[in-house]
Amino acid sequence: MSRIASIFERLARTGRKALIPFITAGDPSPQATVPLMHELVKAGADVIELGVPFSDPMADGPVIQRSSERALKHGISLDTVLGYAAEFRSRDDATGLVLFGYANPIEALGAERFVERAAAAGVDGVLVVDYPPEECGPFAELVKKRGMDLIFLLAPTSTEVRVERIAGLASGYIYYVSLRGVTGASHLDVADVAAKLAAIRRKTSLPVGVGFGIRDGETARAVGAVADAVVIGSRLIQEMEQAPAGAAIERAGAFLAGIRQALDGSEKAAARRA
Repeated sequence: MSRIASIFERLARTGRKALIPFITAGDPSPQATVPLMHELVKAGADVIELGVPFSDPMADGPVIQRSSERALKHGISLDTVLGYAAEFRSRDDATGLVLFGYANPIEALGAERFVERAAAAGVDGVLVVDYPPEECGPFAELVKKRGMDLIFLLAPTSTEVRVERIAGLASGYIYYVSLRGVTGASHLDVADVAAKLAAIRRKTSLPVGVGFGIRDGETARAVGAVADAVVIGSRLIQEMEQAPAGAAIERAGAFLAGIRQALDGSEKAAARRA
């Protein structure tokens, strides 16, 4: 069983939901990345999605685009990100770690080499936004042979055929994009999310995490009532952007701790109703 599967199994036994923050490697600074990851774990993160900065992201809104631009100005590459993963894993063997990015850096490095290096660095899962399930069978085999999970995105517009195809390839968890838009968008409709999750769960037993549009404790609590995990990225990065000089890590930890508290509150309420 993978580390991610074990995390979700443990949380399910205790009636808790996973909290999955997203950060961009190298932002707010190269030296801050690994300490930031550890701070997020202290604040309640169960899995960390570590973004590989890329110059032409197709799913990321302006906040995450800015974080990628800052990281790229610092010279952050896929090689650097793999180094961060190994450094983080050397002190933490419990938290899930997912690399989140795009195909171009992987193809430039070589898929086989990337998978080998990611596994050696202690990465648990890979989410490649522009590897469609119809075309990534060989990559999925490489990932799974090295004991890692391959995570896919589903959206409100995903067809039943697409859901079935992804259900057959995915492992670890499925990431449901709650909005028809880019990261950081608003107008989250929890009732619509709940209906779509019900349809997805008819096709898979994998946990389903929800991201895009989760901005505060209130939305995290509402989504946590229907999902297996809450993913939060743009709002977390905004907190660091707005922090005074030298306070980004502390600000991120405090914000995520508030989300964890709100999420745990929704779980206690659900237990009382049961």
